[in-house]
Amino acid sequence: MTNKIINRVLIASLVIVWIWSAIHPLHFDDWLLENILVVLSIPLFLYINRRVKFSTLSYVLMTIFMVFHIIGAHYTYSEVPFGFTLGEWLGSDRNMYDRLVHFLFGVLFVYPIRELFVYQTKIKGFWSYFVPIMIIFAFAGVYEVMEWAVATIVNPDAGMAFLGTQGDVWDAQKDMFVAMVGALWILFL
Repeated sequence: MTNKIINRVLIASLVIVWIWSAIHPLHFDDWLLENILVVLSIPLFLYINRRVKFSTLSYVLMTIFMVFHIIGAHYTYSEVPFGFTLGEWLGSDRNMYDRLVHFLFGVLFVYPIRELFVYQTKIKGFWSYFVPIMIIFAFAGVYEVMEWAVATIVNPDAGMAFLGTQGDVWDAQKDMFVAMVGALWILFL
């Protein structure tokens, strides 16, 4: 398949999953908040995509991440059915879907970020690995701050479901940590 066909399949897949997600989400207010990320990322992605063409692998990785995010938005991250199963497997009473998606952010975005970074800077060696990991860590931190701000400003009533802390006071720090672990794991396999 050509890249254009693959990209069209990826876009169609995202649209289908998003439409499914929009049909009777578990908590509509939370679904709206979660989709702010999707809506804001589209113009940013289109802007970057005009300047840099990612590899097919990068497009696939980014699409997989967005599918996981959209599923989380449909159920509310702390109530995704598979998250309870994952929590049992990991010996936790907590729904672990949120942690899985943060881990997958590191796993699935470090390669496209590295690809973009190397393309833009032509840097190789140690720095071509170190900087993308730090970018993942920075994005994870910025996301946690944005998540808090959105939850408190846009809809405080839906804020707790949106934040998905599930009573863990260290939730934001753990989310950032697992994103960095995911990025490290992929780049240093």
